[in-house]
Amino acid sequence: MLRKTHFVIIMLLAIGLGTAPMLAQFGPMMRRHLTNQAQNLQLIPANTRPPGENKISIEVVGSQRVIRANGIPDHQTGAFPNRGNPNGISQQNYVYRIPLNPKPASRITPAFMQNFGICVNGIPFDPGAAEWYDGNPRSQWQYEPLSGAVPLGIDTNHAHVQPTGAYHYHGLPTGLLKRLNVEKGKHSPIVGWAADGFPIYALYGYKDPTNSESAIVELESSYHLKKGKRPSGNGNPGGTYDGTFVADYEYVSGSGDLDECNGRFAVTPEYPDGTYAYFLTNHWPVIPRNYRGTPSSDFERGPRGGRGGRPGPPGFGPPGFGLPPR
Repeated sequence: MLRKTHFVIIMLLAIGLGTAPMLAQFGPMMRRHLTNQAQNLQLIPANTRPPGENKISIEVVGSQRVIRANGIPDHQTGAFPNRGNPNGISQQNYVYRIPLNPKPASRITPAFMQNFGICVNGIPFDPGAAEWYDGNPRSQWQYEPLSGAVPLGIDTNHAHVQPTGAYHYHGLPTGLLKRLNVEKGKHSPIVGWAADGFPIYALYGYKDPTNSESAIVELESSYHLKKGKRPSGNGNPGGTYDGTFVADYEYVSGSGDLDECNGRFAVTPEYPDGTYAYFLTNHWPVIPRNYRGTPSSDFERGPRGGRGGRPGPPGFGPPGFGLPPR
């Protein structure tokens, strides 16, 4: 009988040494998908109590905001494991240090395959998933987790679980937003902190970003689906740009309320003198995909995990080590 280690060695030899660094980053074997069309997202009802008590502490230490959390949500979740996700929620040991007084950087930093930030309940924002067309992480065709094209066992909090047991949000954290009373007509409270230290809000802000007396509106992103069809052949999926892939979207400056980082400089209830702030939106990207400031290295992940306490393959989809879902 082939042992798992023998199987991995055979796969490495068959694929070629040229892909070894990528495999080392993402696990022994990437899942191979050929779908190029979005589907209705089938969400798992969040009717299950989490396996433990939510614990989080946020304190100021010198010039840093230090966030410690055990990764157990403070709301009900979907049932995990489930058909699309064979992983159970387990306690984590997160320690994130972010700047207390962040500053915009000279250039934007993409948040590729790392946690964008962490919620006020200690659950990470992790917008990406390690799922690529034809299993090729070298291509631009990374699947959008909320497109429904690849079943990932996501619950109605738009969250699921890593092979490490880490519960994390891929979209609007519905249960948390309800607990925080985020609703139309009220400016959102802070729902989390980005890795660069800037605050994260959800959906609602002042129409005039410089005037706290202006109307409160739902803020819109400035990303839109590209027009036409994707290239086909030579590893390209073909098909119409419909949101199946992250690359189906493009930023159109001035078309919405927010910039390419899904944020803006604005006054907020917590920052009456103004700050740069990110906003979760109902439309793509939902969770920002770019940093306006300089992200803390605590949010970086690798094969052995980072100081944020999240070991294992970064952004990995439901099956551990890329094996077919159960």
